[in-house]
Amino acid sequence: MLTLPPLESLGPRICVCGPSNAGKSTLAAALARRMGVDPTYLDLLHHQPHTNWVARPREEFDAAHSAAIARDRWVIEGNYMRLLPERMHRATGILLLGTDRWSAFGRYLRRTLFEHQRHGMLDGAQDSLKWVMIRYILIEQPRKRERDINLLRATGLPMVQLSSMRELQAAYAVWGLERPPVTSPPA
Repeated sequence: MLTLPPLESLGPRICVCGPSNAGKSTLAAALARRMGVDPTYLDLLHHQPHTNWVARPREEFDAAHSAAIARDRWVIEGNYMRLLPERMHRATGILLLGTDRWSAFGRYLRRTLFEHQRHGMLDGAQDSLKWVMIRYILIEQPRKRERDINLLRATGLPMVQLSSMRELQAAYAVWGLERPPVTSPPA
């Protein structure tokens, strides 16, 4: 049985971090709904809408990130380690998700090929399988895992680490979270 602290112990500004395809976006939507705020997806701040995930200019992303973390209450999903110190300075708690590389790869295939609507989906995106993402999920991301865990632990913030989908499902139950429905973006 998974023992978790009360969700409230993470405070009013929660970072949801972890590997690609670990369930961060859906969890952020559920947490934000519970807290009465809109979730912030760093991928959406970083990429231009109506593209195949083309990055915004660095200055635009940095300004959008700064504006997002300046709010009093938030749930922010994503990593973007370059901006981690600024985000952690304002955060009150961290939820760190985990998954193995093959499960993450399977979820990447499913969401890219079949899920045309999902939490954290870029408005008007033209999703496609990308070798750069496959390499990132299977090779690069696992190599960075320990470094990322250590960086987050070093912040000294309250942190809950969920290492598998099973633990993530248990957290939904323990905290009474519901997966919000995915709504279509405005046309």
